[in-house]
Amino acid sequence: MKPFSEASENNREPILAVLREAFAAATSVLEIGSGTGQHAVHFAQHLPHLTWQTSDLPVHHPGIQAWLDEALLSNARPPIALDVNDTPWSVAPVDGVFTANTLHIISWPEVVCLLEGVGQLLQPGGVLCIYGPFNYGGQFTSESNARFDAWLKARDPLSGVRNFEAVRETALEHGLMLQQDHAMPVNNRTLVFHKR
Repeated sequence: MKPFSEASENNREPILAVLREAFAAATSVLEIGSGTGQHAVHFAQHLPHLTWQTSDLPVHHPGIQAWLDEALLSNARPPIALDVNDTPWSVAPVDGVFTANTLHIISWPEVVCLLEGVGQLLQPGGVLCIYGPFNYGGQFTSESNARFDAWLKARDPLSGVRNFEAVRETALEHGLMLQQDHAMPVNNRTLVFHKR
């Protein structure tokens, strides 16, 4: 039985619109936290010039593989095990990295590890795209994001909606410069960084 995320189904087209531009010159993309595998299949299908490498903790691999097996795409790769804490990562260099709805699930030290790992992995001129909710100036951008943050912290006190400024500054420390900040549906954003 394939796992299914309604959110992934709903946000895939707006994200794809950003990725078409952001990854136009890329050839290989690592997706960090492929989750159900729905994004990987949709984006690999609509961005055939890319090789899309899925990754996640091993517990999620069967679900991701189920989506890949059904899609039969030549440019979507089976999931590899990736724990953001294990830097440097044992992953081949890529010119694109994508991650969706991960920064608010993991702890802040893990966010730092993720950005460090991407900074080490991305080739010069490579692109990182991060999708999810963010706070600006320490403030929630909507009531729904505030409720979501409370729900996240109730299940894991180390999780929560991240501050845009902290993410931007930490990324910069690892050679990743913010290029674009796209407003997305349902109070989300897609941040696009370039490797110096």
